[in-house]
Amino acid sequence: MPEIANTDATLAGQAAKLRAILESAVDAILTIDANGSIRTVNPAAERLFGYTQDEFLGRNVHFLMPEPYHSEHDEYLRAYRSTGRRKIIGIGREVVGRRADGSHFPIHLAVSEFEIDGETQFAGIIRDLSDHKETELALREVQKMEAMGQLTGGIAHDFNNLLTVIIGNLEMLDMRLKEESHRELANEALEAAEVGSRLTARLLAFARRSHLEPKSVNLNTFVLDLTDMLHRTLGETILLSSALSPSLWTVRADASQIESAIVNLAVNARDAMPDGGRLVIETANVEFDDDGSEGLAAGEYVRLSVSDTGSGMPPAVLERAFEPFFTTKEKGQGTGLGLSMIYGFARQSRGHAAIYSELGQGTTVSLYLPRHREIKPEMHAPLKTIDERGRGQLILAVEDDERLRRLTVARLEELGYRVLEAHSGAAAMDVLAAYPEVELLFTDLVMPGGMSGYDLSTRARELFPGLKCLLTSGYAEELTRADKLTEANLKVLRKPYRMAELAEAIAEAL
Repeated sequence: MPEIANTDATLAGQAAKLRAILESAVDAILTIDANGSIRTVNPAAERLFGYTQDEFLGRNVHFLMPEPYHSEHDEYLRAYRSTGRRKIIGIGREVVGRRADGSHFPIHLAVSEFEIDGETQFAGIIRDLSDHKETELALREVQKMEAMGQLTGGIAHDFNNLLTVIIGNLEMLDMRLKEESHRELANEALEAAEVGSRLTARLLAFARRSHLEPKSVNLNTFVLDLTDMLHRTLGETILLSSALSPSLWTVRADASQIESAIVNLAVNARDAMPDGGRLVIETANVEFDDDGSEGLAAGEYVRLSVSDTGSGMPPAVLERAFEPFFTTKEKGQGTGLGLSMIYGFARQSRGHAAIYSELGQGTTVSLYLPRHREIKPEMHAPLKTIDERGRGQLILAVEDDERLRRLTVARLEELGYRVLEAHSGAAAMDVLAAYPEVELLFTDLVMPGGMSGYDLSTRARELFPGLKCLLTSGYAEELTRADKLTEANLKVLRKPYRMAELAEAIAEAL
């Protein structure tokens, strides 16, 4: 009798342990008989599918699946019993589940076989794959953005080379024109090329391939400069107005990111007002005395707010608005990256972004950037401008694009320098060996042939320690490696550049 009692206690303990495991399991666990009828379910199954325990018991497990899985499941069991062929048993597979409310969701179903009192039964473990699938989708979005960035960076390289040739030749032509009407035509073409340059910069900012260059700026300037473009973008049904503080403090931030943020917020506001409405852009100086206000440290800030009279956001959407890849737009209508990029830019600039919204009333998104107090620089000798000529210093210009190389040589000679040229890094090393008196190496950063402008500059300075170097590029992907260039004390002149910018960069380098 004591032995039997001890056995009963052991079995009872094992049963209690099993119940505890089933009740605490995160995954849904069901047992079914050989015909597919549900015998037991754990609490996780009730939470996952939305049925009570009584609604599970006795029903065929296929009611938890939509077609074609609904019909296939019984066939798998029959085939296994008659042939021993495994389709699910002991293997597991991804299928689709159906909740009590009729909604479908991805699941992983693993089935194992066991026997009680000579009766074959099956245990099924069901894992909700919804979060996993969302992560996969988010990863695909990241990869898509990465591919878009690489494509945009490559296009920008070629496009900026073309713009440099166009702008440079127009400037050279303008210097030779006498009639005012002809000069006006040349200047109009130059302005159009500058617009193309700004467009490329905005594309790079969107693709997050632009080299961040924070500088002291006034946000009112950006609002005023973008007004015409925003009017065209928003359409006739939306009334655009602004309320700009006349004594706005300056901030230190990347100009392309500010432009991108304003355009993004305006487009979001437009989409929230499909039947038209009003959009207001405001700027103001604000000061926070206590840490934690608006998520900011105490101090002085400039606030840029974009408000609309659109549909507003429900609390659940408002809570997730800054999350990467979160969007309420239909598939293909938005990536869910706009607000998250703005938030990231604000935090990177030691500021903050905040949203206030009421359903049916509208939304206000505010960008807070810290006030920047400019320190007056010490007096230095003025940099050379286009009016200050070179003194015949010898420069080696290295550029693989023949048209651009020809233009660069002409520009440098116009500025009063003597110029040698090379089409590749290897050719440049040969020229330096023949002409050690070269004072400045002016080279493109991205070149074919296995030797980049960075490699060329490094090697040339090792062999000729007194040699000065200046790089130029229109390829943003290379410019994101700013740490490598800074460490080597190399500066980059961004393409396309004007004659005055070239003159100043050369003067600084020398």
